[in-house]
Amino acid sequence: MLSDFTKLNTFLTVVKEKSFSRASAKLGISQPAVTQQMRYIEDYLETRVLDRKKNGIRLTKEGEKLFLIAQKLQKSIVAAEQQLLGIINKDINFIFSTSKVIGDYILPTVLNEIKQTIDNEVTVNVSLSHECIANLIDKKADMALIESPIFEDGIIYRDWMEDEIVIFSNQPLPKRVKNEDLQSYKWVCRDNESHTRKLFKEYLEIAGFHDCDTFNIITQSSSLTAILQTVLHASKTDTPTTSVASYRALKEYEEDKKLFIARLPKLTMKRTLYIAYLKERKHDAFIDTVLSYLMTIK
Repeated sequence: MLSDFTKLNTFLTVVKEKSFSRASAKLGISQPAVTQQMRYIEDYLETRVLDRKKNGIRLTKEGEKLFLIAQKLQKSIVAAEQQLLGIINKDINFIFSTSKVIGDYILPTVLNEIKQTIDNEVTVNVSLSHECIANLIDKKADMALIESPIFEDGIIYRDWMEDEIVIFSNQPLPKRVKNEDLQSYKWVCRDNESHTRKLFKEYLEIAGFHDCDTFNIITQSSSLTAILQTVLHASKTDTPTTSVASYRALKEYEEDKKLFIARLPKLTMKRTLYIAYLKERKHDAFIDTVLSYLMTIK
Protein backbone atom coordinates (compact mmCIF):
# COMPACT_ATOMS: atom_id res chain seq x y z
CA MET A 1 0.00 0.00 0.00
CA LEU A 2 2.88 2.40 0.72
CA SER A 3 3.88 2.25 -2.96
CA ASP A 4 0.53 3.87 -3.88
CA PHE A 5 0.23 7.15 -1.97
CA THR A 6 -3.07 8.04 -3.66
CA LYS A 7 -5.12 6.09 -1.14
CA LEU A 8 -3.21 7.50 1.83
CA ASN A 9 -3.63 11.00 0.44
CA THR A 10 -7.38 10.37 0.28
CA PHE A 11 -7.25 9.16 3.89
CA LEU A 12 -5.42 12.35 4.95
CA THR A 13 -7.97 14.51 3.16
CA VAL A 14 -10.92 12.69 4.77
CA VAL A 15 -9.37 13.23 8.20
CA LYS A 16 -8.58 16.90 7.59
CA GLU A 17 -12.01 17.66 6.07
CA LYS A 18 -13.82 15.44 8.64
CA SER A 19 -16.19 14.39 5.86
CA PHE A 20 -16.26 11.93 2.95
CA SER A 21 -18.28 14.37 0.81
CA ARG A 22 -15.96 17.34 1.46
CA ALA A 23 -12.93 15.14 0.79
CA SER A 24 -14.55 14.07 -2.48
CA ALA A 25 -14.96 17.71 -3.55
CA LYS A 26 -11.46 18.62 -2.41
CA LEU A 27 -9.87 15.75 -4.33
CA GLY A 28 -12.03 16.06 -7.43
CA ILE A 29 -13.18 12.42 -7.27
CA SER A 30 -16.57 10.83 -6.57
CA GLN A 31 -17.70 10.05 -3.04
CA PRO A 32 -18.01 6.31 -3.87
CA ALA A 33 -14.35 6.42 -4.94
CA VAL A 34 -13.40 7.91 -1.57
CA THR A 35 -15.39 5.22 0.23
CA GLN A 36 -13.78 2.50 -1.90
CA GLN A 37 -10.27 3.73 -1.11
CA MET A 38 -11.00 3.87 2.63
CA ARG A 39 -12.39 0.33 2.45
CA TYR A 40 -9.22 -0.82 0.65
CA ILE A 41 -7.04 0.63 3.43
CA GLU A 42 -9.10 -1.04 6.16
CA ASP A 43 -9.12 -4.36 4.30
CA TYR A 44 -5.36 -4.15 3.80
CA LEU A 45 -4.72 -3.38 7.49
CA GLU A 46 -7.49 -5.73 8.64
CA THR A 47 -8.76 -3.09 11.07
CA ARG A 48 -10.97 -0.01 11.16
CA VAL A 49 -9.19 3.34 10.90
CA LEU A 50 -12.26 5.60 10.78
CA ASP A 51 -15.57 5.73 12.60
CA ARG A 52 -18.28 7.70 10.80
CA LYS A 53 -20.42 9.79 13.18
CA LYS A 54 -23.38 12.13 12.64
CA ASN A 55 -21.13 15.15 13.20
CA GLY A 56 -18.26 13.87 11.07
CA ILE A 57 -15.60 11.18 11.33
CA ARG A 58 -13.37 10.03 14.19
CA LEU A 59 -10.05 8.27 14.02
CA THR A 60 -9.67 4.94 15.79
CA LYS A 61 -6.42 4.25 17.69
CA GLU A 62 -5.10 2.45 14.63
CA GLY A 63 -6.27 5.36 12.47
CA GLU A 64 -4.30 7.83 14.61
CA LYS A 65 -1.13 5.77 14.04
CA LEU A 66 -1.82 5.62 10.29
CA PHE A 67 -2.42 9.38 10.20
CA LEU A 68 1.06 10.07 11.63
CA ILE A 69 2.67 7.67 9.13
CA ALA A 70 0.76 9.21 6.19
CA GLN A 71 1.76 12.75 7.25
CA LYS A 72 5.45 11.76 7.28
CA LEU A 73 5.10 10.21 3.83
CA GLN A 74 3.34 13.30 2.50
CA LYS A 75 6.15 15.59 3.68
CA SER A 76 8.73 13.30 2.09
CA ILE A 77 6.83 13.20 -1.21
CA VAL A 78 6.50 17.01 -1.32
CA ALA A 79 10.25 17.33 -0.74
CA ALA A 80 10.94 14.70 -3.41
CA GLU A 81 8.72 16.53 -5.92
CA GLN A 82 10.85 19.65 -5.50
CA GLN A 83 14.00 17.60 -6.11
CA LEU A 84 12.43 16.09 -9.24
CA LEU A 85 11.86 19.58 -10.63
CA GLY A 86 15.60 20.13 -10.25
CA ILE A 87 16.23 17.09 -12.44
CA ILE A 88 13.81 18.38 -15.09
CA ASN A 89 15.92 21.56 -15.21
CA LYS A 90 13.38 23.38 -17.33
CA ASP A 91 13.00 27.16 -17.46
CA ILE A 92 9.34 28.10 -17.53
CA ASN A 93 7.08 30.99 -16.63
CA PHE A 94 4.20 29.43 -14.66
CA ILE A 95 1.08 31.48 -15.46
CA PHE A 96 -1.90 31.80 -13.11
CA SER A 97 -5.19 33.17 -14.41
CA THR A 98 -7.14 34.28 -11.35
CA SER A 99 -10.34 36.01 -10.38
CA LYS A 100 -9.93 39.39 -8.72
CA VAL A 101 -9.99 38.66 -4.99
CA ILE A 102 -7.57 35.75 -5.41
CA GLY A 103 -5.19 37.59 -7.73
CA ASP A 104 -5.16 40.85 -5.78
CA TYR A 105 -5.34 39.69 -2.16
CA ILE A 106 -4.67 35.96 -1.68
CA LEU A 107 -2.06 34.82 -4.20
CA PRO A 108 0.38 37.75 -3.67
CA THR A 109 0.98 36.58 -0.09
CA VAL A 110 2.43 33.26 -1.30
CA LEU A 111 3.96 34.08 -4.69
CA ASN A 112 7.54 34.08 -3.43
CA GLU A 113 7.06 30.65 -1.87
CA ILE A 114 5.61 29.28 -5.12
CA LYS A 115 8.56 30.68 -7.10
CA GLN A 116 10.98 29.00 -4.69
CA THR A 117 9.03 25.73 -4.79
CA ILE A 118 9.22 25.39 -8.58
CA ASP A 119 12.45 27.41 -8.95
CA ASN A 120 10.94 29.34 -11.85
CA GLU A 121 9.16 32.58 -12.61
CA VAL A 122 5.44 33.05 -11.87
CA THR A 123 3.01 35.41 -13.60
CA VAL A 124 -0.48 36.33 -12.39
CA ASN A 125 -3.18 37.58 -14.78
CA VAL A 126 -6.35 38.84 -13.09
CA SER A 127 -9.77 38.70 -14.76
CA LEU A 128 -13.28 37.28 -14.31
CA SER A 129 -13.80 33.58 -13.59
CA HIS A 130 -15.15 32.73 -17.06
CA GLU A 131 -12.20 34.53 -18.67
CA CYS A 132 -9.79 32.53 -16.49
CA ILE A 133 -11.28 29.27 -17.76
CA ALA A 134 -11.11 30.54 -21.35
CA ASN A 135 -7.40 31.30 -20.82
CA LEU A 136 -6.91 27.78 -19.50
CA ILE A 137 -8.64 26.20 -22.51
CA ASP A 138 -6.62 28.40 -24.90
CA LYS A 139 -3.43 27.36 -23.03
CA LYS A 140 -2.67 30.95 -22.11
CA ALA A 141 -2.52 29.88 -18.46
CA ASP A 142 -1.18 26.86 -16.59
CA MET A 143 -3.69 27.04 -13.75
CA ALA A 144 -6.86 28.99 -12.96
CA LEU A 145 -7.87 30.08 -9.44
CA ILE A 146 -11.50 31.14 -9.47
CA GLU A 147 -14.46 32.19 -7.31
CA SER A 148 -17.07 30.15 -9.14
CA PRO A 149 -16.70 26.97 -11.22
CA ILE A 150 -17.32 27.43 -14.95
CA PHE A 151 -17.64 23.77 -15.89
CA GLU A 152 -16.03 22.79 -19.18
CA ASP A 153 -14.96 19.41 -20.55
CA GLY A 154 -11.29 18.61 -20.28
CA ILE A 155 -10.76 20.53 -17.03
CA ILE A 156 -10.20 19.25 -13.50
CA TYR A 157 -11.76 21.35 -10.73
CA ARG A 158 -10.55 21.07 -7.14
CA ASP A 159 -12.16 22.65 -4.09
CA TRP A 160 -9.51 24.94 -2.63
CA MET A 161 -10.38 27.18 0.30
CA GLU A 162 -13.44 28.70 1.93
CA ASP A 163 -14.12 32.41 1.55
CA GLU A 164 -16.62 34.67 3.33
CA ILE A 165 -18.43 37.70 1.91
CA VAL A 166 -19.13 40.47 4.43
CA ILE A 167 -20.67 43.96 4.51
CA PHE A 168 -18.26 46.78 5.33
CA SER A 169 -18.07 50.54 5.92
CA ASN A 170 -15.65 53.14 7.28
CA GLN A 171 -18.16 53.74 10.09
CA PRO A 172 -19.17 51.30 12.86
CA LEU A 173 -22.07 49.05 11.82
CA PRO A 174 -24.27 46.63 13.77
CA LYS A 175 -22.59 43.22 13.96
CA ARG A 176 -25.77 41.75 12.45
CA VAL A 177 -27.66 44.13 10.16
CA LYS A 178 -31.43 44.35 9.69
CA ASN A 179 -33.31 44.78 6.44
CA GLU A 180 -34.04 48.43 7.26
CA ASP A 181 -30.33 49.06 7.93
CA LEU A 182 -29.39 47.94 4.42
CA GLN A 183 -32.15 50.08 2.93
CA SER A 184 -30.85 53.19 4.75
CA TYR A 185 -27.16 52.89 3.75
CA LYS A 186 -25.47 54.35 0.70
CA TRP A 187 -24.10 51.55 -1.46
CA VAL A 188 -21.02 51.20 -3.64
CA CYS A 189 -22.04 48.09 -5.58
CA ARG A 190 -20.16 45.49 -7.55
CA ASP A 191 -21.07 45.37 -11.24
CA ASN A 192 -23.95 43.13 -12.34
CA GLU A 193 -21.63 40.41 -13.69
CA SER A 194 -19.75 40.11 -10.40
CA HIS A 195 -19.97 36.70 -8.72
CA THR A 196 -19.81 38.51 -5.34
CA ARG A 197 -22.89 40.57 -6.17
CA LYS A 198 -24.81 37.53 -7.40
CA LEU A 199 -23.92 35.64 -4.23
CA PHE A 200 -24.97 38.60 -2.07
CA LYS A 201 -28.35 38.67 -3.81
CA GLU A 202 -28.83 34.95 -3.15
CA TYR A 203 -28.10 35.34 0.55
CA LEU A 204 -30.39 38.38 0.83
CA GLU A 205 -33.19 36.25 -0.58
CA ILE A 206 -32.44 33.47 1.93
CA ALA A 207 -32.58 36.04 4.74
CA GLY A 208 -35.91 37.37 3.47
CA PHE A 209 -34.42 40.80 2.77
CA HIS A 210 -35.03 43.15 -0.15
CA ASP A 211 -33.01 42.63 -3.33
CA CYS A 212 -29.84 44.75 -3.46
CA ASP A 213 -31.14 46.32 -6.70
CA THR A 214 -33.55 48.27 -4.46
CA PHE A 215 -30.74 49.76 -2.34
CA ASN A 216 -29.58 53.38 -2.46
CA ILE A 217 -26.79 52.71 -4.98
CA ILE A 218 -24.52 55.73 -5.45
CA THR A 219 -22.04 54.02 -7.79
CA GLN A 220 -21.03 50.66 -9.29
CA SER A 221 -17.60 49.30 -10.12
CA SER A 222 -15.93 46.11 -11.30
CA SER A 223 -12.78 47.04 -9.37
CA LEU A 224 -12.55 45.98 -5.73
CA THR A 225 -9.67 48.43 -5.25
CA ALA A 226 -11.87 51.31 -6.45
CA ILE A 227 -14.72 50.17 -4.18
CA LEU A 228 -12.42 49.97 -1.17
CA GLN A 229 -11.03 53.42 -1.78
CA THR A 230 -14.51 54.90 -2.26
CA VAL A 231 -15.73 53.46 1.04
CA LEU A 232 -12.52 54.35 2.90
CA HIS A 233 -12.78 58.01 1.85
CA ALA A 234 -16.54 58.39 2.30
CA SER A 235 -17.83 60.99 4.77
CA LYS A 236 -17.99 59.75 8.36
CA THR A 237 -20.57 62.32 9.39
CA ASP A 238 -23.16 61.17 6.90
CA THR A 239 -25.20 57.99 6.37
CA PRO A 240 -22.77 55.03 6.23
CA THR A 241 -21.41 54.21 2.79
CA THR A 242 -21.20 50.43 2.45
CA SER A 243 -20.33 47.61 0.11
CA VAL A 244 -19.64 43.86 0.18
CA ALA A 245 -16.36 42.03 -0.36
CA SER A 246 -14.31 39.03 0.63
CA TYR A 247 -13.24 39.19 4.26
CA ARG A 248 -9.77 38.14 3.11
CA ALA A 249 -9.46 41.51 1.34
CA LEU A 250 -10.68 43.46 4.38
CA LYS A 251 -9.02 41.76 7.34
CA GLU A 252 -6.05 44.13 7.64
CA TYR A 253 -8.31 47.19 7.31
CA GLU A 254 -10.53 45.84 10.08
CA GLU A 255 -7.56 45.14 12.34
CA ASP A 256 -6.38 48.76 11.79
CA LYS A 257 -9.96 49.98 12.52
CA LYS A 258 -10.12 51.67 9.12
CA LEU A 259 -13.11 49.54 8.12
CA PHE A 260 -15.90 47.92 10.11
CA ILE A 261 -17.54 44.59 9.31
CA ALA A 262 -21.20 43.51 9.47
CA ARG A 263 -22.98 40.26 8.65
CA LEU A 264 -26.52 39.14 7.90
CA PRO A 265 -28.53 37.76 10.84
CA LYS A 266 -28.03 34.02 11.43
CA LEU A 267 -26.20 33.67 8.11
CA THR A 268 -22.60 33.40 6.98
CA MET A 269 -22.17 34.31 3.33
CA LYS A 270 -19.73 31.57 2.37
CA ARG A 271 -18.35 30.43 -0.96
CA THR A 272 -15.71 27.98 -2.11
CA LEU A 273 -12.70 29.05 -4.17
CA TYR A 274 -11.51 26.60 -6.82
CA ILE A 275 -8.34 25.44 -8.53
CA ALA A 276 -8.68 24.40 -12.18
CA TYR A 277 -6.23 22.89 -14.67
CA LEU A 278 -6.36 20.87 -17.89
CA LYS A 279 -6.90 17.11 -17.57
CA GLU A 280 -4.13 16.54 -20.09
CA ARG A 281 -1.70 18.04 -17.55
CA LYS A 282 -2.81 16.10 -14.47
CA HIS A 283 0.56 14.31 -14.37
CA ASP A 284 2.61 17.43 -15.11
CA ALA A 285 5.35 17.84 -12.47
CA PHE A 286 4.92 21.61 -12.23
CA ILE A 287 1.13 21.37 -11.91
CA ASP A 288 1.53 18.65 -9.24
CA THR A 289 4.01 20.71 -7.23
CA VAL A 290 2.04 23.97 -7.35
CA LEU A 291 -1.18 22.11 -6.57
CA SER A 292 0.38 20.36 -3.57
CA TYR A 293 1.58 23.70 -2.22
CA LEU A 294 -1.73 25.51 -2.76
CA MET A 295 -3.67 22.75 -1.02
CA THR A 296 -1.71 23.48 2.17
CA ILE A 297 -3.03 27.07 2.28
CA LYS A 298 -6.15 27.76 4.30
